[in-house]
Amino acid sequence: MSKVIDKQKMHHDMGIEMNIQTWTLLEKEDRNEKDDARMINFAHASLYHWRKSHKYKPINEQRGQWLLSHVYAVLGKSKEALSYAKKTQRLTIEQNLKDFDRAYAYEALARANAAIGSKYESLKNLWNAHMVVSDISNEEEKKYFISVLESSPWFGVKYNP
Repeated sequence: MSKVIDKQKMHHDMGIEMNIQTWTLLEKEDRNEKDDARMINFAHASLYHWRKSHKYKPINEQRGQWLLSHVYAVLGKSKEALSYAKKTQRLTIEQNLKDFDRAYAYEALARANAAIGSKYESLKNLWNAHMVVSDISNEEEKKYFISVLESSPWFGVKYNP
């Protein structure tokens, strides 16, 4: 294997590992400020390494932007969350993404708008997320998406479908 290929494979593996580390911290019950900072860094590093992977595709950009939005929203960093959510939505539209990627784009906009205090925009996007759940063809992915949709924080926004 050439050094370029070895390096690209390393980036691919690191992108996956940084994603796993991000999710480990997202799911941690007793996160502290140091964990929060690490979580942000891991999410950024995951996208960085995916971009350098030999298996990088535009869909990886959309998913990386979603993860950044999600991390920032969970941490209550609303401006950052909304910025990444808008990028996620733009990429979803540009790439004509469907299935769970489309649902996650709406979830990102809903959660980021909830974090920033825009209840109407949050509810509108939550409604859209619920409307496209039926488009998710894989039942396990559908269940997981619903669990993410039902997870905190929602900053006081309540949606009852």
